[in-house]
Parts: sequence; C-alpha cells; structure tokens
Amino acid sequence: MATTLEGCRCRGSSGRNNNSSILYSILKSDSLATAEDKQQEQQQHPQQHQHTPQHFHKTSSPSSATAAPASLQQACSCGSSRRRGVLRSPQVTCKAASAVLVKTLRFVKNVPCFRELPEDDQLILIRSGWAPLLVLGLAQDRVDFETTETVEPSMLQRILTGLPDRQSEAPPTDQHESSRGAAAAGVSIKDIEAIKAFLKKCWSVDISTKEYAYLKGAVLFNPDVEGLRCLHYIQSLRREAHQALNEHVRLIHREDTTRFAKLLIALSMLRSISPLVIAQLFFRPVIGAVNIEEVLMEMFYGK
Repeated sequence: MATTLEGCRCRGSSGRNNNSSILYSILKSDSLATAEDKQQEQQQHPQQHQHTPQHFHKTSSPSSATAAPASLQQACSCGSSRRRGVLRSPQVTCKAASAVLVKTLRFVKNVPCFRELPEDDQLILIRSGWAPLLVLGLAQDRVDFETTETVEPSMLQRILTGLPDRQSEAPPTDQHESSRGAAAAGVSIKDIEAIKAFLKKCWSVDISTKEYAYLKGAVLFNPDVEGLRCLHYIQSLRREAHQALNEHVRLIHREDTTRFAKLLIALSMLRSISPLVIAQLFFRPVIGAVNIEEVLMEMFYGK
C-alpha cells in the first residue's frame, strides 16, 4: 500500500508529463465500455440493434415539458417541497438506468490510474461519484423518463400507517415498509426537475463522446470528499481533465467561445442531485430496501 501511495505522489508532482497517458486511459476506458455494450446488445438483439436515442414516454410538446419548472418557481416553496413524483414506467426506466450503471462501473474499472489508487480511495470515490456519473451516462445515452405526481401523505397518515417522516427518510430495515413508503411518497418534484434540467442542458449543448469522457474524469476524480489518502494526485487528475476538456473545446469549437463555460455550468448542476434521490427514483422500485452501495461494491469488486 505504501508503494501505491508513493506512486501517487510521484504522478501528482509530475504535472503535464503524464497528462496524455492519463487522459488517454480515460478516453480508452469510455470507448471500451461503449464498444463492449454495443457488442453485447448486438449479440442479444441482432435484428433490433439501432443507434437511435432512448426516450421513454417522452412528452409530445416541448412547451409542456418546460412549463413545470416555471410553475414550481411561482408556487409556494412549502407546497413545492411537498409535491412528490414516481416513475410512470418503473420497470422500463429502471432497466435502462441499470444498464447505464453497469456501463458506468465498467468505465471506472477500466481507468488504470483509478485502479492504481489505494482501495480505500477507490471506495470513497465510487461512493461519492456513482450518482453523478450515472446521470452523465443517462444524458450520454439520451435516456429520458416520465414521472407521475403522487399525493404527499399528511402527518396523521404517516402516524397511522407507520410511514417515516419525509425529512428524515432513511433506508428502512423492513422490506414491506420500504416498498410502501417509496410507493406512497416517491421523491420530491424539485429533485426530479433538477435531474431533467441537467439532461436537457446536456442535450441542448450537444456534448460529444470525448467531452463526456473528460466530464466523467472530472466527476470521478473528486478531491473535495473527505478521507482521501492520495489527495494531491486526485487533484492533479481533475485538473488535467478540465485542461484537456478546455483544449479540446478550443480545438473543435473555435467559433463558440462560451462552450467550455456551458460545460462547466452543466457539471455544476450535478452537485444539487442527491445520490439518495437517484437510488430511490431509479432503483428502489426494483431492488426495494437493498442498500445501493452494497450493490455497487458487489458489482465493482465482486464481493
């Protein structure tokens, strides 16, 4: 472990010398994950393999899709926070989200500079980054989804039915309680709108495959989480991802001087998206009360 840590310090202090190899590994990992997914899809559905975007119950009118955020802003803040939503087609959408999660973990696993980190740092980065990486993957694969609004149970109803208080919701230990609570409460409409706003932002900018890879690198190597042992090395990896993204944008989109800023704005929108919301919206309808982090560790390390 000491050797790995010392290696991290050496790489972190080497600056731009290792930039091409590190970023190449990120790009190679993303392209490898995409190629493997396409190959598996062709083997499973050889006659149905298409390159068209995935849209699940997409609204027919763009104006109606953008009307919700405006109404939320005009509504009372307390009423807005009480509005809840659930997936309209949970089986279909959760299956798509699960496929993106598998692809995301494969991407992370194939980044050599990530696997060279101490296992403790790997665990911290996966726990902090799986949700924003998943949402980035949903945007890249153009996975859309629709929700339906549910009625927020009153405090009396919660007391009588034994539902947990919404503000202190935690993964229940009882399977039936979890399913009942998720079905009754859902997630906040504000949280759903935050996810949809990020997806629409990415699609409006028309982010390329390479840009998505650099954004994933910036999200994965997050030096802001506590407990990292290779902090300086991880800081250098994020800095190099930002620099490479900026250089790529300047080279490919010379006429668009605001594109890099737009990408950073999109990246900043991920900070308001809670992993608990992602787990409850996209996975709890399928896996129930199972701890999503335990599922991630089993998928990544085979434990």
